[in-house]
Amino acid sequence: MNMETQNSYDVAIIGGSYAGLSAAMALGRAIRRALIVDSGSPCNRQTPHAHNFLTQDGQVPADIAALCKKQVLAYPTLQYTKDRVEMVKGENSSFYLETTSGRRMQAKKILFATGIRDQMPAIDGFADCWGITAIHCPYCHGYEYRNEPTGVIVNGDMALEKGRLIHNWTKKLTLFTNGTSTISTIHREQFASMGVEIIEQPVKKVEHKEGYINRVILVDGSSITLKVLYAHLPFEQHCKIPERLGCTINEVGHIAVDGFQKTNVPGIYAAGDNASPLRSLAMAVSTGAVAGAFINHELITEGY
Repeated sequence: MNMETQNSYDVAIIGGSYAGLSAAMALGRAIRRALIVDSGSPCNRQTPHAHNFLTQDGQVPADIAALCKKQVLAYPTLQYTKDRVEMVKGENSSFYLETTSGRRMQAKKILFATGIRDQMPAIDGFADCWGITAIHCPYCHGYEYRNEPTGVIVNGDMALEKGRLIHNWTKKLTLFTNGTSTISTIHREQFASMGVEIIEQPVKKVEHKEGYINRVILVDGSSITLKVLYAHLPFEQHCKIPERLGCTINEVGHIAVDGFQKTNVPGIYAAGDNASPLRSLAMAVSTGAVAGAFINHELITEGY
């Protein structure tokens, strides 16, 4: 095999967590030559247990990923490298990539499975708890904290919807607007009828032990005992390359894709958290599988 062949792939998969590995498996089973390039920094690296994922409920995310990688790399046409893609140029059927280590390669199709980067609030201790007891999804973690003292950092129009959702898992609920409340009077009345307290004092610190919350301390020095704190954080794309290539970013901040995970740029696909507000292992695997199948279908249609 010459050097040009060694560095030429049907598909370059940028991001090797659950969406990327799921797409790789579909492509490996389609006998496609694909390279997975992964930086090794998944967004759930602090999360102790994964939930709401059939056959893996309660398992350590890193262990699930290791098993996925082992099974994926059993397919001889698939390769994996720990690296970071710095540059992508070219067009459909003829993309060129370069990594941090200086590796250069070609690919007919590109899949971005690069995820998003959460932007932590300026609250001491919050980032240490993120993914452990400072969480975003009750379907992923709410059952373990059912009926426990729970906080939600939220304000404005979305407060009622978010508060009612978490109220399903616990009635011991406190809302932190983290500053002057912009919750409407009618919504405040609804919260009062639910027994939900609204606190406007900003949260100064999250007291915890190894990521497990004991209480939150407010700027006035008062404190409230909690076991878990929900927050819907702003985010940014972990990888800026799709936007530089012309991929549309929607109003929420995700890469816009169709039902087959195709972006608006021919030959470029996206899957996982970077293209969906539904953040879970199950959804990442699902969108990755769809992307892998339809990338293969497109290659076939184009005569490859």
